Amino acid sequence: MDSYITAIGTAVPRYGFSQSQIASFMAEALQFDERNRRKLQTLYRLTRIDRRHSVLPDYGTSPGEYTFFPNTSDLEPFPTVGRRMEIYRKEALPLALAAIENLHQNGKTVQPTHLITVSCTGMYAPGLDIDLIEALNLPTTLHRTAINFMGCYGAFNALKTADAFVRADPSACVLVVCLELCTLHFQKKTDEDQLLSNALFADGAAAVLVEAQPSPNPLVSSFRMRTFFCDLWPDGKEDMGWIINDHGFEMTLTSNVPTVIQHGIGKALSRLLEHGGLAIEDITHYAMHPGGRKILEVIEQQLGIDSHENRFAYEVLRQYGNMSSATVLFVLKAIQKQLRSAPETGNILSCAFGPGLTLESMILEITPATHPVQTTQATEQIAANPAFIP
Repeated sequence: MDSYITAIGTAVPRYGFSQSQIASFMAEALQFDERNRRKLQTLYRLTRIDRRHSVLPDYGTSPGEYTFFPNTSDLEPFPTVGRRMEIYRKEALPLALAAIENLHQNGKTVQPTHLITVSCTGMYAPGLDIDLIEALNLPTTLHRTAINFMGCYGAFNALKTADAFVRADPSACVLVVCLELCTLHFQKKTDEDQLLSNALFADGAAAVLVEAQPSPNPLVSSFRMRTFFCDLWPDGKEDMGWIINDHGFEMTLTSNVPTVIQHGIGKALSRLLEHGGLAIEDITHYAMHPGGRKILEVIEQQLGIDSHENRFAYEVLRQYGNMSSATVLFVLKAIQKQLRSAPETGNILSCAFGPGLTLESMILEITPATHPVQTTQATEQIAANPAFIP
């Protein structure tokens, strides 16, 4: 039994800021002198990010107008974890619902049998999964799974779990929701790791449906989950981390991460291809998690591809920044959108990295839905839930 990604929905908060705006906020918050302000602006330009979104309006306002951070010159008293989680709990559900409402399912509504939520930027219980059940009037008997604190590769574990559910029960319809509010965790530190983290991360949410049949919509290509591969590179254990501290979640992201990836990515993806019975020539599209410009460049060097072949990752990075686990689903949606205008078959190679240093990867087979197919019982429940109407 196969499983397919049949629909992808994405959403970002209403507050969007240019990199230049955010750099100005950071320079003010860090009380930089003119020389360091110029250096910070240069760092932000080099990211190849144009714009990022946040649930907080503060990143685009001036001192004295902040609604989350204190209106003091040094932002003291700096917000605690409790305050940050208060905002997470308030903002998580509306953004997740926006991503779900963005799902395209051929004008039909969907009643999921399983719900998987993914996040590494906030926690509370009863959690987002229960909030979604109540907001969408879903059955209380829905199977729920929460995948937390895995970082940027969390979506891969969610998709592997959804794949297992569908293979075990062909009538299953799995809703996966990745929700990350990274900007809640701005850290007022001037070390290289924090400056880089502050320059990359953003807020966003993505939702996907996983079913046993491809989408019946002739305009929407489905993605058959062909094979997965994961690996762990302990040499990079100290180069990427995510720690809960008194004033938020603190990211460690050293400049050595691209080097660790460079040494391991070629062999790892060769094993992925081998598991899938494919060669690199069989890959027609790439959906790389845009963890940063240098990481994308290293992947291209090791795989022998160019930036045009990796363009979907660059475009998502440019428009949205790094939204942790949700980001790779934005990349897949960009590919799916292109396939609307130029339907084709082929294979997508996708990967992401996270603490450990962990690699998660997969190959998806593009399956154009050019004629109606028999749908699962779940996809035949029309008009049962308006939140799922595109």
